[in-house]
Amino acid sequence: MRILGIDPGYGILGWSVVESDLTLVDYGTIETSSLLSFDERLLQIHNALRKIIDEYSPEFAAVEKLFFQNNTTTAMDVAKAIGAVILTLKISDIGYEEYTPSQVKQAITGYGRAPKEQMQQMIKRIFGIREVPRPDDAADALAVAACHCMKIGNKNMAKI
Repeated sequence: MRILGIDPGYGILGWSVVESDLTLVDYGTIETSSLLSFDERLLQIHNALRKIIDEYSPEFAAVEKLFFQNNTTTAMDVAKAIGAVILTLKISDIGYEEYTPSQVKQAITGYGRAPKEQMQQMIKRIFGIREVPRPDDAADALAVAACHCMKIGNKNMAKI
């Protein structure tokens, strides 16, 4: 099964595509300009995500769930970006599941409060890549996708 991992954001949205056996297909980011109106940024996210879906044909998506932030305005805008992502998935007939940051950390490291550096090193090991994916949003999208793979019962995790 091909999984689309998403680390939501409206300035930078991380995405990844992996096979359920933890084979890395591709990853990257969708970046929008702060010079655009917010609705234009959401449209850019939708259009870019549609291109990724058309190119890689994922069968399911794993989306990092928004956790409460101190900056309510930022949290509300990220929630709007998540809405654009979910609508795009629905239009594309792709099911999805949301995972909290602590669920992702627990799945990847065995510790729900693991530091970012530990998460990034595990992502390198899981996917057999030399460098930590940059920016962090791309690495986070890989972690969310890997979390879903583990949830559905990936047998390759025992090798890591």
